[in-house]
Amino acid sequence: MKDYRASREQAEPALEQVLPNVQWFPGHMKKARDIITDNLKLVDVVIELLDARIPYSSANPMLKEIIAGKPRLVALNKADLADSQITRQWISYFRQQGTPAVAVDATQGQGIKQLVSLTENLARPMTEKLVARGAKARAARVMILGIPNVGKSSLINRLAGANKTKTADRPGVTRAKQWIRLGGSLELLDTPGILWPKFEDMTAGLKLAFTGAINDEVVDRELITGVFLQTMAAMYPERLRERYKLTGELPAEPHELLELIGRKRGCLVRGGIIDTEKAQRIVLTDFRSGKLGTVSLDMPPETVQSMA
Repeated sequence: MKDYRASREQAEPALEQVLPNVQWFPGHMKKARDIITDNLKLVDVVIELLDARIPYSSANPMLKEIIAGKPRLVALNKADLADSQITRQWISYFRQQGTPAVAVDATQGQGIKQLVSLTENLARPMTEKLVARGAKARAARVMILGIPNVGKSSLINRLAGANKTKTADRPGVTRAKQWIRLGGSLELLDTPGILWPKFEDMTAGLKLAFTGAINDEVVDRELITGVFLQTMAAMYPERLRERYKLTGELPAEPHELLELIGRKRGCLVRGGIIDTEKAQRIVLTDFRSGKLGTVSLDMPPETVQSMA
């Protein structure tokens, strides 16, 4: 981006002026929270898994209350899809807040060794204390928390490897609880994804819809796509031009930009009319799969302040 500051200032009004009423009230989310709360005492460390493209928006604001002081580290997953410069700023921000952080790509394995090392270091005071009290040395026990669609299953599979095994039931742990061996040094207590029941920050809800963390069927996809295109046109216009072979100034109106993209991608029906639903699917799929290039839509607070 040639003028990142200007692009950011143009993008924020687009997000704030046109926000759909995105809410999420599935009953299983309360059950997930209860399961997590009940089992925190069994683990040494919590790994909070965030989407590297939207670390603020994909963070559960209830987590600090839920984990109640348990050692925590942040894993910024899908780092291959995020702007690496912004990701580095987020890692620096978290570390300044006293929280270890690492960028990972669970699919390709990037950052996994560092994640394991950070987890072991955080858990060591607890495991050493147990040994000092006469207990048998054991692997560090970990819980990974993240919202749906942030890549939790991919991370667990990557950590566990092809030969992942479930450990035997522990005392006080029912058969419904799943312990997964992560090599010789870590054991993972598998838990469900958890999303907060109501979005107080509607901008965060919107960005979650961009990434697909919220199912397309429960949001206004036309509105979601329109605001996404406004945001991209302000923050990463060159990515739209490159992907869709666009030239000149991009249309200010999102529906005009979508129609232009649809025409370029051949989303036409009888009479030369644009199939806007098909065009919407193409745009959102291209973003979620990384075909629009590396994109970060959340900035660390200190970055936003420095740009003000």
